[in-house]
Amino acid sequence: MALYAIISEDVEDSLEKRMSARPAHINRLQALQDAGLLVLAGPHPAVDSDNPGEAGFTGSLVVAEFNDLEAAQQWADSDPYNKAGVYAKVTVKPFKKVFPQ
Repeated sequence: MALYAIISEDVEDSLEKRMSARPAHINRLQALQDAGLLVLAGPHPAVDSDNPGEAGFTGSLVVAEFNDLEAAQQWADSDPYNKAGVYAKVTVKPFKKVFPQ
């Protein structure tokens, strides 16, 4: 097992698509957390606010443990946000945690 970062960039005006796919997206993240594999996950607000309202979000970041890069890529490809057209681009790459120790 190793850590991987899944860095996603939203399409323009993705908020409605995000909201419709959010329950399924959150369920998958919860499953990773329940398995002890999730390090962190969350969206990038489009404005400097925890609650950006209608401004929405510009993307997401997930850092989690997977068996290998292929497994991480498959997980990312199956994300409900990806399937709903929320993401314009998704990058999956190895991640090395240095801090906190």
